[in-house]
Amino acid sequence: MTQHVLLNNIEHKDLKVITTRSAALGDNLWYSVTFPQEFRSVQAHYPIFFQKDPASGQFFAVAMYGFKHEENLFLTDKGWQAAYVPLTVRRQPFLIGQQIITEDGQEKRQRVINIDLDNPRVSQTEGEALFMPFGGNTPYLDEIAAMLEAIHLGLEDNQLFIEQLLKHNLLESFNLDIELNNGQKHQMVGFYTINEDVLAQLSAETLAELHQKGYLQAIYMAIASQSNVRQLLELKNAQVAQEAAQQS
Repeated sequence: MTQHVLLNNIEHKDLKVITTRSAALGDNLWYSVTFPQEFRSVQAHYPIFFQKDPASGQFFAVAMYGFKHEENLFLTDKGWQAAYVPLTVRRQPFLIGQQIITEDGQEKRQRVINIDLDNPRVSQTEGEALFMPFGGNTPYLDEIAAMLEAIHLGLEDNQLFIEQLLKHNLLESFNLDIELNNGQKHQMVGFYTINEDVLAQLSAETLAELHQKGYLQAIYMAIASQSNVRQLLELKNAQVAQEAAQQS
């Protein structure tokens, strides 16, 4: 269940947000949405692939944390074991809302901060305070506002990025088959990646255009990030070995 409401310093003056990482707080994600402006930070730790929304047909980029639903191999009893946690994970339990305001006699849409009051991170007793004693934003809430703005702009840019990938036939579907040290096999389906053969055949003019738009670097970062699948495999093997040792 979710209960999205407009955040305000009167009704929510005493709210706090728990910022530690655990499965109980919703961090057992096997992937989350990312966008080109974040690729530099993401590709240092996680594989970047693409998915297609079956309802809208829209493609979006994702950072991968595991090989199956509710599996985050970076999550331990000590928290999230990576130096960077992607923005769409860190922004929880906040999201961008829209409010219609009247300015100079004209109605305009304004982006506002909403909060999910049913999110397990929301607390009255522990975590980061959202408002100062006399109603002003805390530095934490200001950080959240900047984060939400970055996500909003990043997702807008992602649509343009995807348009360029589709225009030049740079996305291809793939299945990822992995075999663990103990012989277990897993298959990831429904994901897309950059078609490197098509990329290699693009003209100098097209490459220059992609570079000018800032997307050529993002393409190469997405390709380079796939080497992190090996790290995921190592984390999975370590997890399975630890579970086997606990059961023996």
